[in-house]
Amino acid sequence: MSRTPFIAGNWKMNKTVAEAEQFIQALLPQVAAVDGVEIVICPPFLALEAMVDSARGSQVGVYAQTMHEADSGAFTGEVSPAMLSEIDVAGVVLGHSERREYFNETDAALQKKVPKALETGLVPVLCVGETEEERERGDTERKLRRQVEEGLEAVPVERLAEVVVAYEPVWAIGTGLTATPEQAQEACAFVRALVARFDGGAAEQIRILYGGSCKPSNAAELLALPDVDGALVGGASLDPSDFAAIVEAAAA
Repeated sequence: MSRTPFIAGNWKMNKTVAEAEQFIQALLPQVAAVDGVEIVICPPFLALEAMVDSARGSQVGVYAQTMHEADSGAFTGEVSPAMLSEIDVAGVVLGHSERREYFNETDAALQKKVPKALETGLVPVLCVGETEEERERGDTERKLRRQVEEGLEAVPVERLAEVVVAYEPVWAIGTGLTATPEQAQEACAFVRALVARFDGGAAEQIRILYGGSCKPSNAAELLALPDVDGALVGGASLDPSDFAAIVEAAAA
């Protein structure tokens, strides 16, 4: 089964609205002719609406970087799914390792957030991955099993294939280190096997991304792996030309 490649740029806490506008105006002409790739940018909350407006009519989708699972309430500083869908945000990254590490996001919270995103019309990108210590201890599969099983447990089986899963080895994020192609393929294949325990058909359809210092110089090799269907790009997504080069690698 052919799965449409998915390239998402996670801007993290970067770019003012003015800087975001400069980026999107530079990016759109560079990807206008790309065919057969789903392209997504994930700006900070304050730039979401501007990016939705500027990207409207193009093939670039706009996703948020996180959300709360509740519809509303006394959750100071949080944003609800309905607030995102109201401004035509198309999806949301959930469980990024930085959210887990710095903001105490738990598997239990993600078990609520993933189905809530789907229910609200948002595509969830569930992030999973091991730390350097866990890999050295041989605990990579144990960690991935817990994160994938808990994160997807409350998703209706018929909607599993709509979820995107991003494997991000925590030790490779922002460090310049990259998993070897063998490590990336092994982990993404394991994630697919975990999804197959819920539903075999969904496992064939679900898109699994690699995230962890993906850049133009290594994108083609990583994206050619049989179980890697795209990339969650960090630092390289802040430069429109670098990001466009990764998109083009996915289209090749």
